[in-house]
Amino acid sequence: MNSKPTSLKAGVFGAGVFGGHHARKYAASDRAELIGVYDISRDRAEALAADLGVTAFDSAEALIEACEAVTVANPAIAHYDSAKLALEAGCHVLCEKPLADTAVRGRELIVLAEAQGRVLQVGHQERFVFKAMGLFDINEVPLRVTARRMGVPSTRNLDVSVTVDLMIHDLDLAIALAHSPLDRMEAEARIVKNDSADVAHAVLTFANGYVAELTSSRVADALDRVMRIEYRSGVLEIDFVKKTFSNTTGFPLDPNFGENPQAKDSLGANVNAFLASVLDGAPVAVPAEAGLAALQVARDIDRLAVA
Repeated sequence: MNSKPTSLKAGVFGAGVFGGHHARKYAASDRAELIGVYDISRDRAEALAADLGVTAFDSAEALIEACEAVTVANPAIAHYDSAKLALEAGCHVLCEKPLADTAVRGRELIVLAEAQGRVLQVGHQERFVFKAMGLFDINEVPLRVTARRMGVPSTRNLDVSVTVDLMIHDLDLAIALAHSPLDRMEAEARIVKNDSADVAHAVLTFANGYVAELTSSRVADALDRVMRIEYRSGVLEIDFVKKTFSNTTGFPLDPNFGENPQAKDSLGANVNAFLASVLDGAPVAVPAEAGLAALQVARDIDRLAVA
């Protein structure tokens, strides 16, 4: 009788900030064996690999051949190629957001994962914060969501717009709360110092009348990530940085959610959920279809804002 495996051989594409985070989560897990990392910067890969006592692979193909599962945490423009290569080789994939550079390519990855019978999960970590709060247990659809996600200037993620880099988190959450298809949108964006939009504002109206108004910047003076959710029964205001909220709705949300491991270490929770889906058959915590939906709207906002 064959027993289920209790651990996965895992690797990481990308040895930057997020690649390092993912690699360390695998290295610390008793459900994974971190095999190694691959990065187009050999020096960066070797530094991370040496820190963790694993292999810095010379090629993406060599990493994949040694692994059963991989995290894709390299630049966004490389997500599609890396995830496709891994899925074609039979690896399970945890792909940091965005799922791909275009919605068409994101759909291709979903079809490929289904054909290969492999888990494809997306790194929308804020979902685990919502889960820790108990927000996904509420059956009432909001009337309106207003979100502001502001980041300070950085050299990271400049290969995509602020919509795909930052706003996509709030898009994912707003879509998850809607329980209704998107009906129409308005959007505007502007370039401040980079090659694509640095500031974006969008108003999404769903078929059930629910409205989400989202603002994002990656050239702000200070970090600020807040969301206001208006229900018929009251208002919930969340600070994602401080991990606190005020609540007049009466819904039994956990005021100490910031101490919940899923909120305190949402990236670690995402990795653990990925491992559980592969090893135990648990439902995929952030399905690729959700990542695709957020990506599609983000790209639509970019097109509308430029038009």
